[in-house]
Amino acid sequence: MKKTLLLFLILAVCTLAFAQGGSEVGVLKKIPIKVLILPKWEEGGLESSLTGEARFYYNQYVKGGETYKIDFGDAEESTLYVKDGVALYLTGVGKVNAAISTFAVLSDERFDFSNAYIISTGCAGSATEQTVMGDVFIVTASADYDLGHHADYRDLENKEGPTWFHDSAYDGSSIVYLSTPLTDRAYELTKNVAIKTTEKTRSFMAAAFDGAAWAIRDPKVQKGTMVTSDNYWKGYYNESTARQIVQTYNCPDPYVADDMEDIAISVTLKRLGLLDRYLILRVSVNMDVFMMGATPESLWTTGSATDLVSGEGVESADIFPVSMENNFKVGKVIIDAILDGTF
Repeated sequence: MKKTLLLFLILAVCTLAFAQGGSEVGVLKKIPIKVLILPKWEEGGLESSLTGEARFYYNQYVKGGETYKIDFGDAEESTLYVKDGVALYLTGVGKVNAAISTFAVLSDERFDFSNAYIISTGCAGSATEQTVMGDVFIVTASADYDLGHHADYRDLENKEGPTWFHDSAYDGSSIVYLSTPLTDRAYELTKNVAIKTTEKTRSFMAAAFDGAAWAIRDPKVQKGTMVTSDNYWKGYYNESTARQIVQTYNCPDPYVADDMEDIAISVTLKRLGLLDRYLILRVSVNMDVFMMGATPESLWTTGSATDLVSGEGVESADIFPVSMENNFKVGKVIIDAILDGTF
């Protein structure tokens, strides 16, 4: 009787292990992920009426799927949403949150990311003359605004000189060039996607930049370099610094936009050997200079993300929800191509 019971238990355990797909007793089969989407924040939460960086992707791909808590992820939102091979995770704002969150998700042994494409997505400020609000960017290089040496212009011998000084000791972490075949493929697939602006935004841009032709064109998809800083900067002098950084690193495309996370995600994926499956998809929701009489004091003394999202401030007119939809339209083309095997 004891031998029969023992044999039964052994067979039961082996059957369970086989059903779970494990090569060893008690080893669960990992959940395969085809696409990992990494927005940074969502105003009011994923079920609120406001539109942030994640909502369109959440509703289209992972709503109603499974949820998993991620250890060591962002303290405010540590949930990985998974459905039909697509995963979405809000990394949190800033380089530290972005790097730790990305590593935490990719290190979670419940999931198989070996064949996953990773898409960092979100909003951005963007460069004068090169961009308009509503433009969507396929990023070809990711540069760090902070690494190097910065000086206040009041301390310079030449008060009109550059305030950023290159230090090659930081180059291993301060610049990441993304996979050219991958970014070219993404751009060719999406360059003709119809994206839009609003009449209020077009009028806003016309007034802010004296009716310049570059400022009132329709938004488009374009390739360019992203510059990341932990501080939310603005101004022509800072924009000049961003351009100087991009030129110093010999980036393949011009400076188009600035953000607060992507260099951290880029360096993380570089160290993990995943750059050949990594895309950055950003959209302009404001220009990187002060407009319409705004000053640092007037904009930031009481300013918040809600002002940007609601369109009540003097940064973005009413473009924010339209921009995020533009981003989603472009991202959806890429994600759908990945899922159906045509990418």
